[in-house]
Amino acid sequence: MRLTSFTDFGLRTLMRLAGNPEVLFTTEQIAQEFAISRNHLTKVVGELASAGFIVTQRGVKGGFRLARAPGDISIGEVVRRLEARHALVECFRADGGLCVLTPKCRLKSKLAVAAEKFLTELDKTTLAECAYPARGSR
Repeated sequence: MRLTSFTDFGLRTLMRLAGNPEVLFTTEQIAQEFAISRNHLTKVVGELASAGFIVTQRGVKGGFRLARAPGDISIGEVVRRLEARHALVECFRADGGLCVLTPKCRLKSKLAVAAEKFLTELDKTTLAECAYPARGSR
C-alpha cells in the first residue's frame, strides 16, 4: 500500500511534535526541517487540527502542538483519517468508480482484507513509539 504525500507530511509533522510535545511549532519550522512545501503543509496542519490530533494557537506567538499524549494516538488512526479521501483502487471510491470488472471482480474483497490488515497493524503502533527528536538529539 502506498500512502499519499499528504499523509506522509502529516505523519512527519506528528512524529516531530511527539518528539517535543510541550513545544509550540510553526508551519515554517516543520516545512524547513523536513524540506517540504509550506503551502502543502498548511493544508495538512488544517486537517490534523480538524481531526483533533493537534491544537493551534493564532497570533505572533502562535503555532501548533499535539492535542493528546503521543501514546494515545495510533498511527493507524492517523492514516485512516488522512487517507480517507483516497481510494486504494477505483472500485473503493464512494461512488463505486468506473471499474468495468464490477460486479464480477474477485479481487476487491481480497484488497479490502489486505488494506484492513495493513491498518490494523498500524493501530498497534503509537505516535510515542515513532517520535522524531530535534536534530542533534538522540
